[in-house]
Amino acid sequence: MSENFGLVNRNDSSDIVPEETTSRSQWQRFEREVKRLNAEAEEGVRYKVLYLGRHGQGVHNVAERRYGREEWDRSRILANLRYAGVSPRFPPPFFLFSGGKEKKGKIHPLIPSPPFFQRYYASLEGDSDGCWSDAHLTQTGIQQALAVNAFWKRQIAEAKTPAPEKYYSSPLYRCLQTANLTFTGLDLPPDRPYDPVVKELLREANGVHTCDRRSSLSSLRSSFPNFSFEPGFHEDDGLWSASHRETDEELDARMEELLDDVFGKDGSTFLSFTSHSGAICSLLRVLGHREFRLVTGGVIPVLVKAKSVMQ
Repeated sequence: MSENFGLVNRNDSSDIVPEETTSRSQWQRFEREVKRLNAEAEEGVRYKVLYLGRHGQGVHNVAERRYGREEWDRSRILANLRYAGVSPRFPPPFFLFSGGKEKKGKIHPLIPSPPFFQRYYASLEGDSDGCWSDAHLTQTGIQQALAVNAFWKRQIAEAKTPAPEKYYSSPLYRCLQTANLTFTGLDLPPDRPYDPVVKELLREANGVHTCDRRSSLSSLRSSFPNFSFEPGFHEDDGLWSASHRETDEELDARMEELLDDVFGKDGSTFLSFTSHSGAICSLLRVLGHREFRLVTGGVIPVLVKAKSVMQ
């Protein structure tokens, strides 16, 4: 987040309504412009503002930093290993197979990395320092979300930033925690209460990494009773696969489906999405936005022009 969400300050005489004695804030001018765009838009066109927020630091983020990216995602390091007696640093024993013969602690230079060794640490449930299956926030992550809460309080009170009309979240635990810590206790307009909705498709790139495998619906409802779950949300996670990690193309297709669903059913203009680094990068790609990677606890607002396409 930057000052004022990065909204450029523009001093334009058209921003001052004649009957008003004071000028509007930059965000009030922006909100009025978005309303004008929607009022004058041709049929099938709608403008929306998405507040895309990444969850605070999770246990898995700390683990990846501790082991290093290549140790976290072993496909990179195993592809480069060469012969002889060089054992990667992960809990022994490990085995590779060549010509029906078992080799312990060695990798032959001509043997490609087998699928069951890809993304080694990420595929575990955790380690001696903690569990990262459906990872929870760390204390640092909690403080990051609370800092965003304080930022929103200032933005609403001082900059008159429009509060979201609807709040959507990934179903993963760290996002539900982040959304609650970010939006609870804000001085919201009566017509824009914090009534969050869980969207299954808003989750992180799916598969192999246990941090991205969600908890059961009954468990999430017990931990987050203030959340509504979209119709059709299943008790168990039927999307996560232990053997296949979503490609960028598959993730982008899922984000397109999510946007079609939200834009087709929700007439609100200002929407909040609490999600993940990979998912937000995918959303930006789908929207034609430049590449932008959010730090944990980061938020970026995006103005979107959506046009209905008849099938």
